[in-house]
Amino acid sequence: MLTFEGLDENFKFLVFEVRKQISATRQFVQSPSRSLFRKITSRDDHIDNLKTIIENKSYSRINRDTELDDKTLNKIRAIQLASVNLERIGDYCVNIVNQMAYLEDKNFINRFECPEAFDIIEGTTDLIDKGFTEDNMPLALEICKSENSLDSLYKDNFNRIMAEMGSGKNIPNLVTVLFIFRYLERIGDSLLNIGEAIIFSILGERIKIEQFESLQQTLSVSGYDGSFSDIDFQGIWGSRSGCRIGHVQAKDKENGPPVAQGSIYKEGNLDKIRGERKNLKIWSDKFPGMVPDVFGYHESPDENKGSMLVEFLPGCTLDTMLLTSDDADIENGLFTLEQTLRHIWVKTINPTPFKTSYMDQLKSRQPGVLQVHPEFYRYARSPGSPELISSEELILKAMGAENDIPAPFSVFIHGDLNCNNVVYSNSDERVRFIDLHRSRDFDYIQDASVFLVSSFRMPVFDRPIRNKINGVISRFYSFTEEFALEHEDSTWQARMALALARSLYTSTRFEFNYGFAKDMFSRSMFLLEKVNRYNGKWDEFILPEDILHY
Repeated sequence: MLTFEGLDENFKFLVFEVRKQISATRQFVQSPSRSLFRKITSRDDHIDNLKTIIENKSYSRINRDTELDDKTLNKIRAIQLASVNLERIGDYCVNIVNQMAYLEDKNFINRFECPEAFDIIEGTTDLIDKGFTEDNMPLALEICKSENSLDSLYKDNFNRIMAEMGSGKNIPNLVTVLFIFRYLERIGDSLLNIGEAIIFSILGERIKIEQFESLQQTLSVSGYDGSFSDIDFQGIWGSRSGCRIGHVQAKDKENGPPVAQGSIYKEGNLDKIRGERKNLKIWSDKFPGMVPDVFGYHESPDENKGSMLVEFLPGCTLDTMLLTSDDADIENGLFTLEQTLRHIWVKTINPTPFKTSYMDQLKSRQPGVLQVHPEFYRYARSPGSPELISSEELILKAMGAENDIPAPFSVFIHGDLNCNNVVYSNSDERVRFIDLHRSRDFDYIQDASVFLVSSFRMPVFDRPIRNKINGVISRFYSFTEEFALEHEDSTWQARMALALARSLYTSTRFEFNYGFAKDMFSRSMFLLEKVNRYNGKWDEFILPEDILHY
């Protein structure tokens, strides 16, 4: 436990005072008295002061000492978070005491399961100090699970109170008891937050109890049977898929179980996780070694959640390479990617014409775009001005055009070929793919356009790096053109215009730099206008390549 500036001592006192507040509240509910009421309200001020002292010391230490190690920093943050929730528990106790004044019959509450609720709360509060002091994961989980027990008690008593209200008797008393149980249930929420704070201080990562249990079960399925206190979980931010992604490894990398080392944990919507697991199997069957191996998989149907533990791929994603690697490494990475894609596309080609859905994809994501940038709904130009149709009509017209331009063949695509979903290992000159829940048979232009726009939308405007990005875009565009010519795809530029318009438009929902977002929106509208105004044969359509140069 921390000892600097008495923070550990302050925290112990806070836990002790909250424990006394809970006990006094229980006693007051059983037998109200003026003297006990004054003690409870007076102690609440002391609890508030202790919380403020801990908060001030925590922030002071973090701001003053820039050389704190991660473990100490996480402990301070966890104590501060727990202190806030302990103070809330104290407030809820005062609220319960105040509610007792509205009971016409003070003994009325004894008909309900208040003692059971206080048993859970007191027993759980007794675990808090030890949980923090010993970094005790089982105690942290026990604290978290008290919330579910209190929720269950609240639900049972809520149903009983509602049933008794139907008789029309004791309505004021029943409403008051309902409020008291609501505060007891909210104490459970605070206990859950405290338990999760202890987990954070141990793992060094904010993770909810449901996510931790899912991680625990997934690791168990993978064969890991060590202590979960020995797991290092590091969140990976920036995912736009709605999934929680983390890097999992044993803290003792030399002696830890190999399954827990170098693994990626992914948890999210059950259908999405199922889809990715299914696609990983398809990829592994079609192209062994191209995608990560799955070490463990777990489903929680009641919560509509799924999770899996997959191999951590060595190497560097292409977006990182663009910013940090030299030209030779980028050249090797791009060459390897192009040869890999060519191999995949040729091997899986199906010569049957295929109807694309770029405008349908755009329409499905349009609400998200307009929520971030409502001004990107373009209205038709007023009479007397140069003709300009609304963005809605423009998209509908582009849908009609798309129906006339089917892809001449389909291939098995990645489905979300952003440059950060391509991992290149320089040591063995190998490309591998991640985030594969959208893989399917489709037009290869989908993958090509997504890769091009993911490079374009990198929010880097330093001219030398931007020139490097433009060079990568030109090279990959030329590769796409070569593949189209090799396979007699004469309408690829028209489909590319639609696919780029889709990706540019939908990418704006992730960009809060208004100028850059507006630029992508304008380029998208330009491409749709060009498709809309074109009157020739689609195999003669010419796409201006510099539309992707910034």
